[in-house]
Amino acid sequence: MQSEVPGDSLSSLFLVQDFAVVMIVAAVILAVTHKLKQPMIIGYIVAGMIIGPHTPPFSLIQSIDTLDAFSELGIIMFLFVIGTDFPIAKLRSVGRISIIVALSETIGTMIISYYVAQALQFSFRDSLFLALGMSISSTIVIVRILEELSMIRDKSATLMLGVLIVEDIIAITALGIFQSIAIEGTSDSNQTASVIQIAISVAIVTAFIGITLTLGSRFIPNIIDKIGKTNDYNLLLISILGLAFGLSFLASSLELSVATGAFLAGVLVAESKSAAIARVVTVPLRDVFSALFFISIGALMDISQIPFLILPALILIVTTFASKLLIICVILLRTGYDKNIALRTGLGLSSARAEMSLVVAKTGQQIGAISTSIFPIIGIVTIITTFITPYVMRFAKDLKLSSETPAE
Repeated sequence: MQSEVPGDSLSSLFLVQDFAVVMIVAAVILAVTHKLKQPMIIGYIVAGMIIGPHTPPFSLIQSIDTLDAFSELGIIMFLFVIGTDFPIAKLRSVGRISIIVALSETIGTMIISYYVAQALQFSFRDSLFLALGMSISSTIVIVRILEELSMIRDKSATLMLGVLIVEDIIAITALGIFQSIAIEGTSDSNQTASVIQIAISVAIVTAFIGITLTLGSRFIPNIIDKIGKTNDYNLLLISILGLAFGLSFLASSLELSVATGAFLAGVLVAESKSAAIARVVTVPLRDVFSALFFISIGALMDISQIPFLILPALILIVTTFASKLLIICVILLRTGYDKNIALRTGLGLSSARAEMSLVVAKTGQQIGAISTSIFPIIGIVTIITTFITPYVMRFAKDLKLSSETPAE
């Protein structure tokens, strides 16, 4: 008799081993970051860098495909749960000023970042994905720090949250467009996509979002409510996961980002009366898979490139921080907001880059649209900005430039 382990059993063993290594290393590093009072995202990324294939002397995981699978699941679950916080009514009520600020500072920062990346000799596609990644503020980091500083009910916090909602929508839409452009474009990374190609990509994304929200909002919330009335949480969980992965698959088959489908699935769930229960039953899954996502980000970073990429990363951080801060403050001051509120809002939104920036980089890498240097650059930016954001926002909280008379 042969004692060799069958191939399928061996693959399963390696999967369990990789999962065990990921969880154990992450737990140890998170304990350290908690002790040092640093954000958990940094702990996840550092844990990933330790176990990754690019860290000497050897990789602690058996298969890079395992990390790719983990990160894909993480993106879907992470964006789905974010979507459950954004019912359509909330999206409509973020306020005119939030929409104006978000569109202005996101597009403005994106344009500036693109030309800075071009000046740093990055290719067209690299510059495009870098610009999008650098233009998005981190909802997770900012909200957590606002809570820690007891600023969550501040007028500036309300403005930040409204802008962050619009930013996430812009990011999801732009990512779908960029992915379509990258897939349909030629192999020459320096060739600018044609106007027709961009128009087609915009039309596909717009149609997908519009049809999903229009038709989906008529049927999906009612179906979820009927399932919720059964009080069978297992059935509810499986049903909403089916929706999340189903729309993610549909988006992927249209050559859009899975993040787009997952986010829209969350929005449809948020329209139901069972949205609160849905969030409760999915949050543990979100925590596990988002942890796996951030760990995979760190593991897939080639740390040998970091010394060569730290300078462009710092240039991009300083450039985008200044552009976001300037655009936000100018708009808020011109619309009658107090100097303190304008500066707090500007500093808060200018400082942090994290989850959506990493999703952009990961998506670009998965479809082969960007070079290997972009991923570690976004990783460096995430680590640095996540570390400095608490200090920036604490400084902003203590600012007293004038007596506050906020605009309504």
